[in-house]
Amino acid sequence: MDFEIWMFLAGLGIFLFGMHMMEESIRLLSGGAFRALIRRYTGTRLKAILSGTFSTAILQSSSAVSLMVLAFVGAGIMSLTQAVAVMMGTKIGTTATAWIVAVFGFKFNIDAFSLPLIGIGGLGMIVLAKSARYVNISKFLVAFGFLFMGLDYMKGSVDQLSEAIDPAMFAGYGVLLFALFGLVMTAIMQSSSATIAIVLTMLFSGVIEFKAGAAMVIGANVGTTVTVLLGSIGELISKKQAAISQLIFTVTTAIVTLLLLAPLTWVVLDLFNFESNLVLGLALFHSIFNVIGVIMFYPFIDRVAGLSMKIIPEKEVALGKYMHKTDATVTDAGMEAFRREIIRQLRFSIEYIRQIILPGVVEKQVAYNELEQYHAEIFEYYTKLVSVDIDDLHAGKAEQLLRASRNIMNASRNLFEMREELSILKSEIDPAHQKAYSSIQERFKRTFETGKKLEPKLKITEGLAEEIEELRIYIDQNDKNFIQMCSSIISSGKFKKAEVTFLLMINRMVTQSNRMLVFAMRELLERMDYLKQNDEGN
Repeated sequence: MDFEIWMFLAGLGIFLFGMHMMEESIRLLSGGAFRALIRRYTGTRLKAILSGTFSTAILQSSSAVSLMVLAFVGAGIMSLTQAVAVMMGTKIGTTATAWIVAVFGFKFNIDAFSLPLIGIGGLGMIVLAKSARYVNISKFLVAFGFLFMGLDYMKGSVDQLSEAIDPAMFAGYGVLLFALFGLVMTAIMQSSSATIAIVLTMLFSGVIEFKAGAAMVIGANVGTTVTVLLGSIGELISKKQAAISQLIFTVTTAIVTLLLLAPLTWVVLDLFNFESNLVLGLALFHSIFNVIGVIMFYPFIDRVAGLSMKIIPEKEVALGKYMHKTDATVTDAGMEAFRREIIRQLRFSIEYIRQIILPGVVEKQVAYNELEQYHAEIFEYYTKLVSVDIDDLHAGKAEQLLRASRNIMNASRNLFEMREELSILKSEIDPAHQKAYSSIQERFKRTFETGKKLEPKLKITEGLAEEIEELRIYIDQNDKNFIQMCSSIISSGKFKKAEVTFLLMINRMVTQSNRMLVFAMRELLERMDYLKQNDEGN
């Protein structure tokens, strides 16, 4: 048996490199189009499935789509139910690779079009280096050429192997063994596309029979989920939940398909008459059983998501909610998680300040050290956001959001540092001091009411921008009124200068804190406007 192992491995390596390069070039060429597609067109389960199918078929990578989906779940843009539906769609989308390989890889002279593609693409990457778009188009051509050059190498090595192997020698092995073989191959190579390319090559060369190839493809389908499960160890909770959901879907689909393997084989080979073209028949089988799985699970998507949340329950985090679930390297999702987290920071800061100014009407007890820790986590997430290759527009918006977070923290710190002074002011029983304290309470009450109208979800309340501007004017006017009141007090001679200075210093800190909260609200609202416009633009 003359099996050239290095020729096979070289072919496999070139194929995988071509897949990786093609995925990267398509992702860069598409820009935010597919992120916008997945973010916007998942309102219903059917739309989510179609979005996952279309995106994966074009991007040629279920992992790239899944990464985006998991990031959007973490940011709160997408529910786990929607994510499960999208990832079900990716299973159908991955069958596009099998069709491409089956149609082009075994019907044409590979050298006749793979070498020109590599040559033209390679020259384009050098000659057109100044244009990022044309460089990525050139990369795509090279990648497409590599894809089929690698397949040709694998074919050549397996053709030699087929001369020494009789398919009948595998007849005694059950389909479960072949399914397990496909699963292990995919888990090792981290690519179901590579496994399916190998299976198609073996089938074309006559090394294995159709049922064995079909079982290996079923195993490869499960193998992609094993890869996701391994990748979710120690990762975000949402990623683990999505991995469990995908495992439930793929394993159940695999079991049902293996039980129905005989009738499905008859449908493909006899009903659709692919007996004479087993390679195309296997591509059709791959599509059919994934469509069956989606149809079977369609009514139960909510239950699958709910079950995964029971198996992997959400951990309680002190204050944070969105950042710990969202991968900062997916810019759109990371930016949205960052914005929502800062609005949440505003809510908690309001509750903390309310504890000091209006004790007894607090919704949630918040400690100052929790706010400090929270702000540190927000800043850490900001550094992750800007450390990836993001454009100037996103970098500017991230900096704007960070300013809002700093203003919120500084407002909380001011109140933390003057707790004792406020307590002294509140304990005074004369009308002047009581009026001063009442003025402070009224200003913060109005700031609290406006701040609570900022929603973490992408929802701009009608007239909120005008209300924030009116609040700013109100705070400035009350600052002037307070200073005038202090002037009247000192003119009356009833208070010592030190007492009036005490009031003025408290007022300065109160005014400064309210202004910081207003500035933060304004910057957060501008960010919401930007996101809305960005979605409409896409």
